[in-house]
Amino acid sequence: MSTIDSADWVAELRSGAGHRDETVTRLHGLLLRAARAEARRRGPRVGIAGPELDDLAAEAASDALLAILAKLEQFRGESRFLTWAYKFVVLEVAHKTTRHAWRRSAPIWDEDEWRALPDRFGFGPSEVVERREALEELRRGVQEDLTPHQHRVFEAIVLKGVPLDVLVSELDSSRGAIYKTLFDARRKLRARLVAKGYMDDLGANGS
Repeated sequence: MSTIDSADWVAELRSGAGHRDETVTRLHGLLLRAARAEARRRGPRVGIAGPELDDLAAEAASDALLAILAKLEQFRGESRFLTWAYKFVVLEVAHKTTRHAWRRSAPIWDEDEWRALPDRFGFGPSEVVERREALEELRRGVQEDLTPHQHRVFEAIVLKGVPLDVLVSELDSSRGAIYKTLFDARRKLRARLVAKGYMDDLGANGS
């Protein structure tokens, strides 16, 4: 099986023959190798290393394998089978490293994250001189106007870039509920900026 091609991968994984187990084992080994490489690439960014990183990679490879087997019928042959399969493991590693980092991080945003925040509220180039004041107003708004739940959701999605599905799982919530919480948080902050003269009324009802 050293030169197994895409059609053979699919045929053998669909097969009920005894060597299907051998194919599954081989695929898991390749996924594990890919997961370790991706985890090593992402690990330093989120402070994960050593055995903890190895465990994360192993879990990602196993979860990716289950997803691949469950979605095998979706493979259309538009790319190599392994290229398609590796996308699953990259996604699993991304979700797991993000979830891990978010779980252990304190709700404190660094200055780079804060400086990027006005752009996400639609400030144009002509408003650059007001950014420092607007930024301080946003800081106060997050602390004073948002509920703890809104604060957590806003921080995770807007600033940290936590994938929505990860947040849904972590909070045992739904996509609709998270969207509603984020909408309400942004509306509160926009209203504060409008009241302080940093945005016009049209921006106050934006998402």
